[in-house]
Amino acid sequence: MATAQLKPMEYNRKTLSNDDLLAFYKALLLPRLIEDKMMILLRQGKISKWFSGVGQEAISVGCALAMEEDEYMLPMHRNLGVFTTRKLPLERLFMQFQGKQGGYTQGHDRSFHFGTKENHIVGMISHLGPQLGVADGIALGNKLADNKKVTIVFTGDGGASEGDFHEALNVAAVWDLPVIFVVENNQWGLSTPSKEQFRCKQFIDKGIGYGMEAVQADGNNLIEVYETIRKARTSIVKNPRPILVELMSFRMRGHEEASGTKYYPEGIQDKWAVKDPVDNFERFLLTEKILTEDSIKEIRASIKEEVNTRWKEADAAPEITADTEREYSMLFKDFDNKAIAPLTQNKTKKRLIDAFSDGLRQSMEKFDNTVIMGQDIAEYGGVFKITDGFLEQFGKGRIRNTPICESAIVGAALGLSINGYKGIMEMQFSDFVTVGFNQIVNNLAKLHYRWQENADVVIRMPTGAGVGAGPFHSQSTEAWFFHTPGLKIVYPAFPSDAKGLLAAAIEDPNPVMVFEHKALYRSISEEVYDDYYTVEIGKANKIKEGNDVSIITYGMGVHWALEALEKHPEIKADLIDLRTLLPLDTDAIYESVRKTGKVIVLHEACMTGGIGGEISALITENCFQSLDAAVVRSASLDTPVPFAAALEEDFLPQKRFEEQLLNLLKA
Repeated sequence: MATAQLKPMEYNRKTLSNDDLLAFYKALLLPRLIEDKMMILLRQGKISKWFSGVGQEAISVGCALAMEEDEYMLPMHRNLGVFTTRKLPLERLFMQFQGKQGGYTQGHDRSFHFGTKENHIVGMISHLGPQLGVADGIALGNKLADNKKVTIVFTGDGGASEGDFHEALNVAAVWDLPVIFVVENNQWGLSTPSKEQFRCKQFIDKGIGYGMEAVQADGNNLIEVYETIRKARTSIVKNPRPILVELMSFRMRGHEEASGTKYYPEGIQDKWAVKDPVDNFERFLLTEKILTEDSIKEIRASIKEEVNTRWKEADAAPEITADTEREYSMLFKDFDNKAIAPLTQNKTKKRLIDAFSDGLRQSMEKFDNTVIMGQDIAEYGGVFKITDGFLEQFGKGRIRNTPICESAIVGAALGLSINGYKGIMEMQFSDFVTVGFNQIVNNLAKLHYRWQENADVVIRMPTGAGVGAGPFHSQSTEAWFFHTPGLKIVYPAFPSDAKGLLAAAIEDPNPVMVFEHKALYRSISEEVYDDYYTVEIGKANKIKEGNDVSIITYGMGVHWALEALEKHPEIKADLIDLRTLLPLDTDAIYESVRKTGKVIVLHEACMTGGIGGEISALITENCFQSLDAAVVRSASLDTPVPFAAALEEDFLPQKRFEEQLLNLLKA
């Protein structure tokens, strides 16, 4: 929208009554007057940061007014009007801005980085784009429930440059999801103008590429925004599908107050001030004789009084105090993790892959709100055939092939969880998780800590080397996530644990990553219970017992250790299969170390930054006086995983482990 063409707005009230328009005005004015207050408080040091939406209020307010109150909205940091129109208590909102206990994140995050299911709002994270995939998941839940609900999600012209934008719109189009994507085009991404953000003339042109309807409207015209969104929503209810809506506006203030606007061309703010949404709507209501100069003063005074009163309540609330134990307790939703025993003792010999498939299938039968998503998992049954036959049993609604877009699908799994489902994603290879890394470590892992909403999501991760698959299909990636608070990680080495731990992960309402070693899928088997059961997450398993040495390992390392001990029957070792990496069973580790005095930690992942380093440090800090020798780490080389068999064999630690073990016993 060229600034030379700007002029005061014209409104078409259509069927809106005088009472409707008066309510619209009050809803539009409230966030503007809150912003006025926040500017004062920012200068006073009462709040630490502010992202202004001045001049863009019609977008937030118009969209919120157009949606039903029980429909999810996913706003960004310039959408104060969404929160106020959804009638969040102002004193609690102000406590959120101050980082107080009474805020929505209880001091764990700032401004609008929160959600509230009571008000059907899911807030953003700083990475901008991930909420688009989350909206897909919420919309998928609505579609599966056939509840005629529509989801609306916001992004900016800058945020729309991210890959999450493409992935989310593509998935929504392919799945015909009932979601409205709003591009809030305010002409700037921080200091970068739109002409340096994208080359297309307008965002509605992008709709063509996704096979998606796209509509453009004046984002400063409250009634036009309302009517545009209301029309889109009504249409989607009748015919579920996504619609892209571009709302044109301008960011009158800086990206945030500290950054300023010195980079703006001279005079551009004055030109856009002509289209101020509050001033224009006020003049319209004066013309329509719905407002008078006196009533405007009364309404403004009343809202200011309310804002000041609620601020005083928030400001009087006590400052937050740190409680370390409480901080840890906020990481996860409470859950009784005790193992569930099978109903009968009947067993059948199963390979690791069969056990995973059995546990997954029985969990799907137990929880009818479970949805599995992944590449090629439906008709094809997955590249490893773990979901073979699932489509016929559970149907396409619950067994969903996905486009190649890991970030959007992890986000969709989270959205499903927010909407009352259990989301399971099969990462085709754990190496591909890099494309969905942000969603896992910044959305799933931090969600409950931030605003006490749990992420009921399981991500299955086929992993590991030994199959000649080269550097992009063989990596051991568990250490990338071991460092991230808020995740749980299981890594079974045997079929019985595979079935029980996967079922436990699906039972657990928190985010769990399940690592499944590809080379073990069809190479090992054992008797496994036929009935449904779980194995407790967080408990290691002592496979062998002895006083000579403690071998602490997991996954393929367990089998390498067993092979070495079989070759050297004279070695009497405690062999600890961790099974769970997060939370780590330190009690089992310390008990063994204090008994044997010698320790070797074995894992397939590269040495540097591997889990073995952390275990070694824990042992040194807690069991130093019991040690008769330095803790030894045995791990793969610090190189990418090579393809050729001889190189891969040298990369893996199996042969080195035997030598290290024998040397440790001589120490």
